Amino acid sequence: MTKFLFQRYIGIDYSGAMTPDDSLKGLRVYQASREALPVEIEPPPSPRKYWTRRGLAEWLLQRLSEDMPTLVGIDHSFSFPLRYFEVHHLEPDWPAFLVDFQKHWPTDAKYTYVDFIRDGSRGDGEARSGSARWRRIAEQRAGAKSVFHFDVPGSVAKSTHAGLPWLLYLRRRLADRVHFWPFDGWELPVGKSVLAEIYPSLWKKSYPREGRTPDQHDAYVAAAWLRQADLDGSLGRFLEPALLAEEYHVARVEGWILGVM
Repeated sequence: MTKFLFQRYIGIDYSGAMTPDDSLKGLRVYQASREALPVEIEPPPSPRKYWTRRGLAEWLLQRLSEDMPTLVGIDHSFSFPLRYFEVHHLEPDWPAFLVDFQKHWPTDAKYTYVDFIRDGSRGDGEARSGSARWRRIAEQRAGAKSVFHFDVPGSVAKSTHAGLPWLLYLRRRLADRVHFWPFDGWELPVGKSVLAEIYPSLWKKSYPREGRTPDQHDAYVAAAWLRQADLDGSLGRFLEPALLAEEYHVARVEGWILGVM
């Protein structure tokens, strides 16, 4: 009998636009179960038509507090290249990185745009900046852009800088109820929910669009692939990417993109 790791699969297409309380058309959520293909999850009823980053974080907190093992894939980077840690003299410790980043880039604060911090009117982003030439091992493998490559098509820089404080928010409130992969370990504990970084470009051509917008489709294929990989038994090998011994240690700091081998 096949043993599945999860009961629910959530794919999130993230957006770093505007403030954490703005309704964002580019922020989309799809949810699947073992028995059902992904369906779009709309935000709770409110004057806002679309999800806000704050609203999404609060919704995820509720879902991940439930006794239902859930695999969540979010399409922004969960950490920065090792070079960032070296230049800023930071310990190679991911939980400490989240705290330090939010202190300098408080993009979860009300009325705060990522660009407010970039231009120096909020926070202290200049003290924690990076170079677009720096890329994580996972980004090199996937052909993805640097987390510091702003203002270009296909960039995840803004969504990453907007999303990292919300990972800290979830980690502080959920404690050991959730496994942040691979920072908490490459092997997944049985019965826990898991948050992982994903890159929908890896799979979106494998699923027909069926009238979905690009943002909807990215969230859909993320949930669909997570579900498929668990049900067909292939998820296990994606959780153990082919890395050199020293690269595994680096990736525990830089993070990894689930699905990249």
